[in-house]
Amino acid sequence: MQKPAKIHIDEIDQAILVALQGNARLSNVQLAHKVGLSESACLRRVKTLERSGVVDKSVLLLNQGLLGFSGTVFVRVTLIEQRQETLQRFENAIVSIEQVMECYLMSGDADYMLRIIYKDNEDYKKIHLSLTSLPGVQRVHSSFTLNTIIHKTELPVPKI
Repeated sequence: MQKPAKIHIDEIDQAILVALQGNARLSNVQLAHKVGLSESACLRRVKTLERSGVVDKSVLLLNQGLLGFSGTVFVRVTLIEQRQETLQRFENAIVSIEQVMECYLMSGDADYMLRIIYKDNEDYKKIHLSLTSLPGVQRVHSSFTLNTIIHKTELPVPKI
């Protein structure tokens, strides 16, 4: 991951970012009113935040449970070795499993940490078999969630 360029975010930019994280569907008129800017000034600032990369993308969040994904499991994956070629083969393959929502290269006793959603035990059994057949996988350790205490999608917006 490359280091982001230094940008300046003032209090109005902060307010824009907080408002859009809470509701990306706000119209420019609504957003301008909420942050106390003219519509044209507000639109300019949003476009600048987008061009700078601070606004990465706008998404619609779906309800996991209502779509039938009743469970979340965190999976630690250990590979047979940590050579770059082995890591790359695993990373190229893991993207094909659509229920893998996040994948991180880790330090410590496991090479990767995954967040996976699943429908039921039978569904996870299939996912588990897929994981164990990926290139370079030595061990898969699953920890099933019992209850979600905090699930945030909004980042704290500091002044930069």
